[in-house]
Amino acid sequence: MSAGARHERLLEAARETRGFMPDEEGLALALVAERSTLAGFSSVVEVGSYCGRSTLYLASGIARALSLGAASAVVFSVDHHHGSEENQAGFEHHDDTLVNRETGRMDTLPLFRRAVEKAGAEDLVIAVVGDSPTIAARWKADAGLVFIDGGHGEAPAWADYRGWAPHVCEGGWLAIHDVFADPADGGRPPFEIYKRALSSGEFEEEPGAQTGSLRVLRRRSGSASRSSPHGSDPSTNS
Repeated sequence: MSAGARHERLLEAARETRGFMPDEEGLALALVAERSTLAGFSSVVEVGSYCGRSTLYLASGIARALSLGAASAVVFSVDHHHGSEENQAGFEHHDDTLVNRETGRMDTLPLFRRAVEKAGAEDLVIAVVGDSPTIAARWKADAGLVFIDGGHGEAPAWADYRGWAPHVCEGGWLAIHDVFADPADGGRPPFEIYKRALSSGEFEEEPGAQTGSLRVLRRRSGSASRSSPHGSDPSTNS
């Protein structure tokens, strides 16, 4: 399979994989992954992968960059695979077919692994299975792109932002999914962390990269220390 054909096959695989990422937003995400790889960054971090749909969009972007001569890069896909709050029983996005009958818990890891294997993307995707804040606190490698699409509740969204935004390289990108200015369209935490990233002064909007509910920011050159994002976390307020 040619490099160009691989890029297209990965896009097809992404579209066939269970998930919530609209195609136009997935294509925009793939383009950011391509730009990150072409810029020489070797790591993309995805926070929240579900069954692997967005993961394969990211992999397709890397594959496209490789076909253009970029050096190798991979997606580190971080997820505990037991589902976010909104995926649990009784919530809008629950899928009973993803419940492990032995444990009674959501378990998307088997579907994720099969999706990546079927797409032939095992050299482009590394699953990091566990609690996002725990992993982020011990993570050492900076990333050219961090994509936050984990739990959309206040506590998990802010934990993902606090834990992973500091790992975006200077000149790298921070992408946040499900950002809605109107509360009637979706939950507030993704919008709030997006606004906090902008107000920190460390990130700026990436022109032309905003698609649907996907917001893409770029870390400013010479921005402040990445040890902790600017401002307080409302999820910790009493």
